[in-house]
Amino acid sequence: MGANCQLLRARPVRGQARSYSEVSCCPMCSDSPLLHVACAAVIGADGRVLLARRPDHVHQGGLWEFPGGKLEAGEDVRAALVRELAEEVGIDVRQARPLIRIRHDYGDRCVLLDVWRVDAFDGEAHGREGQPVEWVAPEALVERDMPAANIPIVNAVRLPVLYLITGEPAERRQMFMGRLVQALEGGVRLVQLRAKALSDGDYVDLAREVVPMCHRYNAKVLLNGDPAWVEVTGADGVHLSGERLTALDRRPLAGSRYWVGASVHDVAQLRQAEALGADFVVASPVLPTPSHPEACPLGWDAFRDLTEAATVPMFALGGLARSDLEQAFLHGAQGIAAIRDLWGGEH
Repeated sequence: MGANCQLLRARPVRGQARSYSEVSCCPMCSDSPLLHVACAAVIGADGRVLLARRPDHVHQGGLWEFPGGKLEAGEDVRAALVRELAEEVGIDVRQARPLIRIRHDYGDRCVLLDVWRVDAFDGEAHGREGQPVEWVAPEALVERDMPAANIPIVNAVRLPVLYLITGEPAERRQMFMGRLVQALEGGVRLVQLRAKALSDGDYVDLAREVVPMCHRYNAKVLLNGDPAWVEVTGADGVHLSGERLTALDRRPLAGSRYWVGASVHDVAQLRQAEALGADFVVASPVLPTPSHPEACPLGWDAFRDLTEAATVPMFALGGLARSDLEQAFLHGAQGIAAIRDLWGGEH
């Protein structure tokens, strides 16, 4: 791990009571004072997300943002979140969990956005300070003018918590498609089509069958292969292996229409993925896994170091199951990526 990650290692696990009031600056930004902000992705009953417009006269004025505010001295994050949402938009939090933490240097100030997802609340949201508020569909968030630090939060809101990596199809196409349907019916909404054993032509043929099936369940499909195949198959993006990530010097698919994910194992690969403009990353292996017994697992502490260093959402992969979701959230993860638990069978 690099020096920044060593600095972050001693910090408490997400969700625990804590205060950063003693931190004078952010080790990953400039020498500007660190402004620690608790903010919320408030999700309504219909799935829309609450946004508030910043007053014109303040920093980043006129832009839309996720509601929240800075921590008071000695205040823990959840307490600040509850207080700010009550004061700013008039709702009382009933259910919330950590979503993502983002550090961003605006030059004149460095912010740490401690973002929580709020799925249950009492009251009707309104701008208690006269600011406009709106409920926006997750896919429409990319159309709003927001501060730069909010971009990875938008991606975190749009991404699900389960990321299925498919098993190899071998010659049993019917069994493969049956397992895919079972996973989709079980709630999977993000699928990486990984089929290393297939020729390029067979992979594209399989993708042409997989993509419409996933779209019937409103699930997105990322291809683990040549980005040029995305358009011809109708897929939603590409997942970059470590090898392909290292070989690229620019984002392979432009625009917000497509997703670009990447596999990383350390800070250097994380920085490469961020430099390419990846929307999210998958870090592995977190725990020992039968599929790669020779790999040295990161463990949860080192995984948390990576999430603290990241400026994009991060899935945890390696020896994990749905039952590990809460642990993953507490260590900064978007969710879990898995083959065995989400797909089933031997791989």
